[in-house]
Amino acid sequence: MALIKSISGIRGTIGGIAGEGLSPLDLVKFTAAYLTWVREQSKKGRKLKIIVGRDARISGGMVNALVTGTLIGMGADVINLGLASTPTTELAVVAENGDGGIILTASHNPKQWNALKLLNEKGEFLNDSEGKTVLKIAENERFVFSEVDDLGHESFKDYTSYHIQQVLDLDLVNIEAIKKRNFCVAVDAVNSVGGIIVPELLKALGVNRVVAINCEVNGHFAHNPEPVPENLRETSNVVAEANVDVCFVVDPDVDRLAIINEDGTMFNEEYTLVAVADYVLKHTRGNTVSNLSSSRALRDITELYGGTYTPSAVGEVNVTTMMKATNAVIGGEGNGGVIYPASHYGRDSMVGIALFLSHLATSGLKCSALRATYPDYTISKNKIELTPGIDVDNILLKIKEKYRNEQVNDVDGIRIDFDKEWVHLRKSNTEPIIRIYSESRSAERANDLAEKIISDIRQIARI
Repeated sequence: MALIKSISGIRGTIGGIAGEGLSPLDLVKFTAAYLTWVREQSKKGRKLKIIVGRDARISGGMVNALVTGTLIGMGADVINLGLASTPTTELAVVAENGDGGIILTASHNPKQWNALKLLNEKGEFLNDSEGKTVLKIAENERFVFSEVDDLGHESFKDYTSYHIQQVLDLDLVNIEAIKKRNFCVAVDAVNSVGGIIVPELLKALGVNRVVAINCEVNGHFAHNPEPVPENLRETSNVVAEANVDVCFVVDPDVDRLAIINEDGTMFNEEYTLVAVADYVLKHTRGNTVSNLSSSRALRDITELYGGTYTPSAVGEVNVTTMMKATNAVIGGEGNGGVIYPASHYGRDSMVGIALFLSHLATSGLKCSALRATYPDYTISKNKIELTPGIDVDNILLKIKEKYRNEQVNDVDGIRIDFDKEWVHLRKSNTEPIIRIYSESRSAERANDLAEKIISDIRQIARI
C-alpha cells in the first residue's frame, strides 16, 4: 500500500491499514484538515462553499461519498459536479464563487490509486506554504465538526457544457477553419471522464466524424492511463488503420494531452505544448514558461517570435507562479500539459485540443507534416541509486561547481544548459536517488550526456 502526502494533495492506493494507504479514515482526516485551512483563510461571513468533481475510476463513488460527507459534516455547502475533468472543476470554483475545490483523481496513476487534489478560491492548486499548513493541520488533527443545526448542504450541477462553451469563446479558437477541413478525429479517453467531454467538444468545434477509442466511462482503464508512447502502441495501431487526421489521448482527469499523427506515429507529448505555443505566439506575441524538465523546443519557438522563455521548478503551481511573474501568454509542462491564461491558470486538454485543431486547420498540413516543422529533440530519463548516508545535496553542489562556466539553474535541483542540449538533476525526497533528465538532438547524444553526468556523480561519490 502507499500514501503520498504532498503540497498539491493526498495520493494513495485504496485499502489497507489507515496511514499506509488511502483509507476511509485518511480521506476524512485530510478533507477535514483542508476545510479547516479554507475556513481560516476565508474572510467571508457566509457559509463556505466547496466544489467537488471526480474522474471515473472505480473507487470514485466511495471516495466522493466520504469527502462530500466530511465537508457537509464540517458545515460547508457542497456543489457536487459528479463526473468532471480537473479543468472543469477548476473553472467551476470560479464560476460558483466557491471558497475552494477538491478534485478526486489520481491523474495518470493506475486504477488502484486515488487522490484529493486541493484547490484555492481561484481554482488553482495550493502553493508550498498552503499545502504544508494543510498537512500540519491533519497531523495535529486540528479540526472541529459542526453540530446538527450547522451542517452543510449538497447540490448537484453539471459543468460540462459550461467548460465547452468557455473553450469555444476563446478568441484564437477558429471554428470556421476547423469545419472547413472536415477533420476525422479519434479520441482515446482511457474509459474515464474524457469520454464524456472530449467528443462533445469536438462536435461543438464542427468535427462531424469522431472515432471513439476507450470512451466508455466505467473506470476500467483499457491500458496504463499515463499517455506516453509505451502505453499507446495499441491505440497507435488503431489510428494507423482508421483513416483519421489526428488522435487525441487524454489521461483520466483530462489535464494531460498526447497527440498521435494520422499515420499512427507519435506527435510526442513534449511537442503538444510546443505546437500550441507556436499557434498562440503567431497571434499573440509574448513570453512562455515550462518546467525545467521540459523540452528546449519551447524556448526555440518562443525566441523565434521575439519572446522570452523562462524555466520554472517542476510542479504545476510553480509553472503558473512563474507565468504570472513573467506575464507569459502560454505555458505548461512537457508531459502534455497546456496552460493558457486567456482561459485559466490550469492544465487543460480541452483548451489544448481546440487550439491545436485551429493550428492544424489553418496550417493546411497533415499532422505528421506539422510535427516535422519543429526542431527535433529527444529526452532521455535515467536515475542513479546511491547508498544510504551519501550527502546528495553535496553531490549536487559539486556538480554545479564543476559546470560553473555553463548556464546553471538551481531553482529545482541542478539544470545545466549547453549549446542546444541540457541535463537536469533532481534528488528524490524519499530515497537516495538522483533522477537525471537529458535532452539533445538525438537519443544517442542524450544518453551519452546522461552517462557523462552519471560518471561525474560516481566519481564524486566514489562508488
